[in-house]
Amino acid sequence: MTQPLQIVLIGAPGSGKGTQAKLLSEQYGIPQISTGDLLRQAVAQRHPLGLEARAVMDQGLLVSDEIVLGIIEDRLSKPDAQRGFLLDGFPRNLAQAKALEGALRKIGRILSCVLLFQVDTEYLIQRLAGRLTCPQCGAVYNRYTTPPRFDDQCDVCGTTLRHRSDDNEETVINRLRVYEAQTEPLIGFYRDQNLLKAIDGEGSIANVFKRIRQAIDSIDKKPANLQSKRARSLSCRTQHTKPGAPRKPRSTKRKIPGKPPRR
Repeated sequence: MTQPLQIVLIGAPGSGKGTQAKLLSEQYGIPQISTGDLLRQAVAQRHPLGLEARAVMDQGLLVSDEIVLGIIEDRLSKPDAQRGFLLDGFPRNLAQAKALEGALRKIGRILSCVLLFQVDTEYLIQRLAGRLTCPQCGAVYNRYTTPPRFDDQCDVCGTTLRHRSDDNEETVINRLRVYEAQTEPLIGFYRDQNLLKAIDGEGSIANVFKRIRQAIDSIDKKPANLQSKRARSLSCRTQHTKPGAPRKPRSTKRKIPGKPPRR
């Protein structure tokens, strides 16, 4: 693709977006930008916004969207982000999505697409509740889907594996309910802009990655001679049609994808 690849990743906890973001970063040579990591780095480097965030967190409060957006804008100004970026962890709700849109507009950037990772709720619960992590080398296992060869022992270094206390079924279900409540309007927001691309997040890592590549490759199919400045700026916000073909009206009654079934 000739235009910068600027992507937002949306997915429930355990949907695999972090794993796929690392693969996409390597494939396309663009940085994976995690807001959690950005905040920690800003604090550690004593960045003015980081110090402001630290003061807020020390009071037990949530860091404001304004601070987070400022840190994101600063990160997007770095040379490695000029070819594009993968934004993981922000936005989480409709207000943040609108704020991000305004922030990107200020620096002359627009999103290429939004990848929505769709995974069955029962599968997510199993994936999260069964997670085991090696505190020594960081290897991750799952007692249901990818267990270690020996119970609770890392295959790589032999260290005893740990199970996070918050990775229990009740906590996981609550986390998924919060995600559903916050993200449903966010999905509709991006769907209405024709930016949303739903990805089946179940199956092997390689198969999911293949689906994502296909979705990204489908973003822009117009011939180069039709890529006027205006067309480029709107390439991900409009339906591509053949020259002279009437534009199809957009339906306002669409089922929101990715909504986990109620338990």
